[in-house]
Amino acid sequence: MPPRRRGAGQDAAFLRLWQGFLTGRVVVALALLTLQLASQMLNQNAELVVVLVCMLYLGATVAVRLVAGNVAPSPEAGVHWLSSIGVDLALVCALQLLHNGSMSFTPLFGLPILMASVLGTLTLAMGTTAAVTLLLLAWAWWFGDPSGSEATQRSLQAALTGTGYFIVAFMVQQLALRLVREQHIAQSSQATALVQSQVSELVIQNLTEGVLVVDEAFEVRTANPAGLLMLGSQAGLNPPFALQSRLAWQALAALARRSFRQSMPQVADINLISEHQNPIGLHVRTWLTAPLASVSDAPGQRLCVMFLHDLRELEARLRTEKLAAMGRMSAAVAHEIRNPLAAIVQANALLDEDLHEPSHKRLAQMIGQNADRLAHIAEEILDIARVQHQMDHAPAATVTLDESVAQIWRDWQAHAPAQREGLLRLGAPAIQVEFDAEHLRRVLVNLLDNALRYRSGSVESLQLHTRMESPGQASVQVWSNGPPMDQSVERHLFEPFFSSESRSSGLGLYICRGLCERHGASISYQRLQRNIAERECSGNAFTVRFRSTGILPPPDASLFDTVVV
Repeated sequence: MPPRRRGAGQDAAFLRLWQGFLTGRVVVALALLTLQLASQMLNQNAELVVVLVCMLYLGATVAVRLVAGNVAPSPEAGVHWLSSIGVDLALVCALQLLHNGSMSFTPLFGLPILMASVLGTLTLAMGTTAAVTLLLLAWAWWFGDPSGSEATQRSLQAALTGTGYFIVAFMVQQLALRLVREQHIAQSSQATALVQSQVSELVIQNLTEGVLVVDEAFEVRTANPAGLLMLGSQAGLNPPFALQSRLAWQALAALARRSFRQSMPQVADINLISEHQNPIGLHVRTWLTAPLASVSDAPGQRLCVMFLHDLRELEARLRTEKLAAMGRMSAAVAHEIRNPLAAIVQANALLDEDLHEPSHKRLAQMIGQNADRLAHIAEEILDIARVQHQMDHAPAATVTLDESVAQIWRDWQAHAPAQREGLLRLGAPAIQVEFDAEHLRRVLVNLLDNALRYRSGSVESLQLHTRMESPGQASVQVWSNGPPMDQSVERHLFEPFFSSESRSSGLGLYICRGLCERHGASISYQRLQRNIAERECSGNAFTVRFRSTGILPPPDASLFDTVVV
C-alpha cells in the first residue's frame, strides 16, 4: 500500500496525534516509575536496576517530547522511529528480562504497535508487530523448559498474542487511512464550498437587480448594493436591519409574510414611497429556501430571497426593443419616402424663385429647412443598412493609427476652420490597428461633431488623443469640456433612436458602436480630467480601444439587431 500523503490540514492533525502519543509515553513512564518506587518502599527486595531503567525511560520520553514534539516525522519506515518505537520495544524487553516477579510487561507492546499503525505506513505497522511477535516467541522459548508441555503452551500463547497484535495493527492502520481520506474529502468539500460562497457573493454583489435575504422575523440578513439602493436607504445602512422598521418598506414585509404563510414563491409589483424621495416602482419575485439545519429536533428557520427589479429599467428595455424593431421598419419606410421628399425639395426651390413677399419667403425657407431635416433623418436611418452591408462585405484592413487620425482631423477641420479648432495629440507612432479607414473616419467624425456641439469656446476644450494603453493595444479618445450627462442618458447612450435632443435621430453613437464591434474594438464613455489653461477641467471622453495584436474578432453577428442596455 502506498504511503499516506498529507496536506497542510493533515499535517496539523498528524502533529497533534504525534504530540498525543509522545505525551502518552511520558505518562506511561511516570506510571512505571511510580509503580517501581512504591514497590521498593513496600518491598525491600525490589530491583534497583528496574527503577533505573524506568528513570532512563522517563528521561528519554521527556527529551523526545521536548525536542521532536513540534515536528511531525515522516510516516514511512526509517531510523527516525528508533527514538520512539525502538525505545519502547527496548524498554519492554529490559523490564521483562530484569524483573524477577510474576508481573508481565507485554501489554506495553500495545503502545508502539498503536503508534506505528496510526502514525506510520502499513510497512511500519507490520514490521513493528512482527518484531513484537518474535520477541514474544523468544521469551516463550527462553523462560520455558524446551522439553516440557509448559513451553508448548507458552509458544502457543505467544503466537496467539502476536496474531491478535497483527489483526489490531492492520485494522487500526486501515482505520487511520480511512480517517485521512475522510479528512481529505472534508477539506476538499470545504474548499469547494468556500470558493462557491465567494463566487456567489461576488455575483450577488455585482448584480444590477436587488437581492434581499429575509428571515421569518422579517429581518434583512443580506442585501447587495443594488438592493439597498432600490430601498432608498441612506449611506451606511448595512444588514442586519428590520424590514418593518420603515413605513416605506411595509409592502416588502407584507410580500415576505405572504411567502412564508403560503410556503410558495410570490410575484408582485409594488411602489416604495419614502419621504423626500420620488416613488420607486419595483417588480419583486420571492423564493423560499429549505429550512436551515437546527441543533434540536425542531424544524430550522426558512429564509426568503427577494429579487428586486426596477420597473423603470424593465420599461426602458422594452422601449428599447420596440424602438429597435421600429428602426428596422423605419429603414424600409425611409427608403420609400426619399423620392417624394426629393420632389418636395425641388418643388419648393422652384417655388421660392417666383416668390417675392418676405412672409412667403420665410414660409418657403421653413419648408426647405424641415425637408432637409427630414432627409437627414432618412439618410441616418438608411445608414444602418448601408453600414451593415459594408461590414458584411468589407475585407479586413489595417491602418496606421496616428497617420489616419491626423488626416481625419485635418479633413474635419477644413470644413469650418474657425469653428473647429482643437488640440491634437498623437501618442502611438508607427502603430497599425485593424480597422477599415472609412469606418474609422465615420466613427471619429461622429464623435468630433458631438464634442463640438457641447464644448466651450477655448481651443483646448476639444481634444483628440491617440496613445498606447498597454503593449499591443492602442486607443483613440475624443474629449470635450461639456457638462456631465444625466445617468438616465448615460445608461442608454449607445442604444438606437435614443437621444437627449429632440432634433437628433439617436443613431450616431449606435452606428459607432456597431462599427467598433465589427473590427473587434470597443467604445466607452467616461468623465475625465484634462488641463485647460493650466487648470484641471472635467469633461466627456469617448474612447475607442482597438483590438490587441493577435486577438481574432468574434464570429459575425447581427450587431444592429442586438440592443445592449
